[in-house]
Amino acid sequence: MAALEAEIADLIRESRAMTGRIQTIGTVESATGGRVADRITNTPGSSGYFKGSVVAYHNEVKIGLLQVKKSTIEDQGAVSEQTALEMAQGGRKLLDVDICISDTGIAGPAGGAPDKPVGLFYLALAAEDTASVQRHVFTGNREENKRDAAEAALDMLRQYLLMRLEKSGGAA
Repeated sequence: MAALEAEIADLIRESRAMTGRIQTIGTVESATGGRVADRITNTPGSSGYFKGSVVAYHNEVKIGLLQVKKSTIEDQGAVSEQTALEMAQGGRKLLDVDICISDTGIAGPAGGAPDKPVGLFYLALAAEDTASVQRHVFTGNREENKRDAAEAALDMLRQYLLMRLEKSGGAA
């Protein structure tokens, strides 16, 4: 089991021990194609906190299922900060989870433009107390970019869980 997935599981268990409540997680993925969910579910016991995932690769799914505004995609593009944020917020509602992470990006090798290069990914996290977006530009091939984006999304989740635990008085 990879270190990030194990640490996420440990943080969720520690949070539960302190609060008596399990933080539930969901993912909404586009360019990573389900890799984030796959990694989370590789951890024994993840069924206790991971509720599910949506792979929203096509814009119709982003708009129809996740309630991403059509105007957001038309004005800012499918690969944008706002689209990633709306995906995470829509996924949080759809999956009925405490925390939802999303990604949208250009894995490559084609599809880039000067203002949106190959390797550009936006990752978002939506929770009751926050909504945040990270911009990354990875420089590998398609497979490496997808792998690196999934790793960054898991790290974003880990950082959020650490912050929540520290706010509630936990060690970590």
